[in-house]
Amino acid sequence: MKAVSLAAERAAVINALRPVVPMLAAMAGPHLEVVLHDVSKPENSVIAIANGHISGRSVGSSVLEGPQNDRGFAAATRLKSKDGAVHSLVEDYVTVTADGRELRSASAIFRDASGEPFATLCLNADMSGFQAAHGWLSQMLKPMVAAVTPTPAVAPPESQMDTLMQEIISEAVGPGGSAETMKREEKIQAVGAMQRRGLFIVKGGVERAAAALQVSRFTVYNYMEQLRRREEE
Repeated sequence: MKAVSLAAERAAVINALRPVVPMLAAMAGPHLEVVLHDVSKPENSVIAIANGHISGRSVGSSVLEGPQNDRGFAAATRLKSKDGAVHSLVEDYVTVTADGRELRSASAIFRDASGEPFATLCLNADMSGFQAAHGWLSQMLKPMVAAVTPTPAVAPPESQMDTLMQEIISEAVGPGGSAETMKREEKIQAVGAMQRRGLFIVKGGVERAAAALQVSRFTVYNYMEQLRRREEE
């Protein structure tokens, strides 16, 4: 399929999804963040967002500034579908904000006629208010139970793409980690952690991961394929 028609197809889908973002947020209220990503532009992937205060993002934020452990990004970086424009849904998983709050998340991944992922629509529900209310009710019903103190929300600091990429790699390898001492399974798990943070959507992400783990690009892709197969099993 010609690149021009694929580009037109992608633009049409993205334009159709834009009004869905504020609609979902208006129905669900301020505790649900709705984000539309153009994964072909990782440096400023967020093209529409509602309730961005939950993660501290806005239009133009990079793909790496989102919550950690995002299985939606992991799905978006897998090999393209052989069946063309087959969209997929990753339901009800937990992500973590920069200040440690857990979010209930779900992502829809959209593929063009060639099977290539190009957009994701992500929902992130902040449960901290409900958890605090649950703690208060528990305290009232059982006075001896210790109160639950919610973690104050702090917006994540602004970071450059290069710094974010290095932080993701360092966190995946582990404190004081060294590729020389890592076993094969540890490297596979590190690749999985990088994939869930969206590192491989960014240009050069695979190469940087390969250099940090002292393996080839092919080996990184092989690790990603092994992780995919494990999930399917």
